[in-house]
Amino acid sequence: QVQLVESGGGLVQAGGSLRLSCAASGRTFSSYAMGWFRQAPGKEREFVAAIRRSGSTYSASPVKGRFSISRDNAKNTVYLQMNSLKPEDTAVYYCAAVSRLAAYSNYKSYDSWGQGTQVTVSS
Repeated sequence: QVQLVESGGGLVQAGGSLRLSCAASGRTFSSYAMGWFRQAPGKEREFVAAIRRSGSTYSASPVKGRFSISRDNAKNTVYLQMNSLKPEDTAVYYCAAVSRLAAYSNYKSYDSWGQGTQVTVSS
């Protein structure tokens, strides 16, 4: 497993942008697939985006075209660039990692999780 620490959350107006970062410990970051999930109050954890070791990326339909995931293996960091934010994007955002990724959109596929960072989008 790997230790993950998210940052970059906050309060933003609708239409604004935020960039979340997730810093990972260890020297084998490049061997991990990474994902972002979110959870709003009273709702289940929801897939947002994922990036494989190869760099292939996936995004959930609600965020496609607005959010993008990227990674910098030299900095052991994965990013989630969020543009055109909407109030329905309000949630706690979690970073996740796994060495062998199966179903990228299933949170049960990941075995390491960060503590989460709050994103609040006001209307």
